[in-house]
Amino acid sequence: MDNRLNELRRKISTLRLEMLDMEASIRDLVNDDRDCTESSLRLMGMRQELTALVREWALLGGGDRLPTIQERLRENHRPLQKRKARPKPQPRPHAKRKVEKRRLVARR
Repeated sequence: MDNRLNELRRKISTLRLEMLDMEASIRDLVNDDRDCTESSLRLMGMRQELTALVREWALLGGGDRLPTIQERLRENHRPLQKRKARPKPQPRPHAKRKVEKRRLVARR
C-alpha cells in the first residue's frame, strides 16, 4: 500500500512539473501571438490525469493535505541570504557649540 502511495506521489509531482513547463510554453506562444490550441488541449488532458491520480491517492489513504494554488504561489523558494555586517560607526567629533531647539510661536 505504501509503495503504491509513494508511486502516486511521484507521478503527481512529475506531472505537476510537466504542467508548469507546458504552461510556460503556452505563455511564450501567446506572447509571440501564435496558436496554442494543441498545447492547451494537452495541458487540459494533464489536468484530468492529475485529478484522477489525486482521487486515487486520496482513496488509498493519502493523508497529506495538498496545498492550493494560492498557497503554492505564496511559498518562498528563495535561499536565505546572510545579512551583511554593518561597519562600525565612526566616532563623531565633539560639537563645540550647543544647538538650541527652535520653538514655534504663533504670530498676531
